Amino acid sequence: MRYGDAAANALQRGLWTHTRKGLKFFASITGGWIDYSHNLVLVKLFSHALVSSESGHTTALEKIREDISALKQRAGIPQ
Repeated sequence: MRYGDAAANALQRGLWTHTRKGLKFFASITGGWIDYSHNLVLVKLFSHALVSSESGHTTALEKIREDISALKQRAGIPQ
């Protein structure tokens, strides 16, 4: 599926994909313990990450890893 006009690149088109229509074509990388189907904050995060620096990516990744560890601990998933 193509979204956006001719000026949109593939990454931008991917960010604009209507998740509810495409959901049946994707599998969760988390095995379903986190649902991204309507997470507009996640879309905003990716759009910002595309234009941020490597230093910003590193800092964000550290915070995300901390959050994943906390989620797994609460869910009783071994790390």
